[in-house]
Amino acid sequence: MNRAWHLRIRKTHRYLGLFIGIQFLLWTLGGLYFSWSNLDDIHGDHLKRPATTFPASLSLVSPSVSLRALQQKGVDSVLNIALIDVLNQPLYQLNYRMQHGKGHAMIHVQLADATTGQLRGELTQAEAMALAKQRFAGPSTVEQVEYLTSTNGHHEYREKPLPAYAVTFKQPAHATVYIAAQLGTVQSVRTDPWRVFDLFWMLHTMDYEGRDDINNGLLRAFSVLGLLTISSGFALYFVSSPGLRRRAKSGGKPVRLTS
Repeated sequence: MNRAWHLRIRKTHRYLGLFIGIQFLLWTLGGLYFSWSNLDDIHGDHLKRPATTFPASLSLVSPSVSLRALQQKGVDSVLNIALIDVLNQPLYQLNYRMQHGKGHAMIHVQLADATTGQLRGELTQAEAMALAKQRFAGPSTVEQVEYLTSTNGHHEYREKPLPAYAVTFKQPAHATVYIAAQLGTVQSVRTDPWRVFDLFWMLHTMDYEGRDDINNGLLRAFSVLGLLTISSGFALYFVSSPGLRRRAKSGGKPVRLTS
């Protein structure tokens, strides 16, 4: 192979390595963080106490009482009914679908007192704070409380039920407990290790809008460029190896070196 081809391959490998080297470094750092992390700890499972259970002897009214009250609000169909605990009080969680403009249907949730059947509103801030403290396994010192009505693709509470309360504790690792106000349930716990994980995951997938699209064009392009970089590295090794070049010149026959 002539010197011009040799230099062309070397230059291609050098510039490809320079262009995608930073992304390769980010992929490697992310892989190290993922492989050395405990996913249960990352997800905050160790900071959530299990939900309270009810005795089988608990006296409740029939859900039909709440359904009749819901029907008076114009609801004609229910998806499901769940019994949940909110601060040691049994509540019915009524999930229903309502038609909106142009035939568009949306799913809504209505809470009801399971001992009386009376409908009630979403959780108040005081109830959300108390529930967060009840379900949180760490120290109960609250740093701040935020009421969320919207999030974006970069928010750590993305694609989850809104509105929601974000109750942040000072320790450990600025843990934030997210509680869906209308559902009356804890949705997730986010800590600093999760936020680092989420950042590396975004850099790993190269989805800088929503994190989870692993079929985006940018990731595909860099994957192809990575393959070209590796291929040019093998080609550079071949054209730079004296032994391989001597074998190529001799037609593949061993070359005997004499002193």
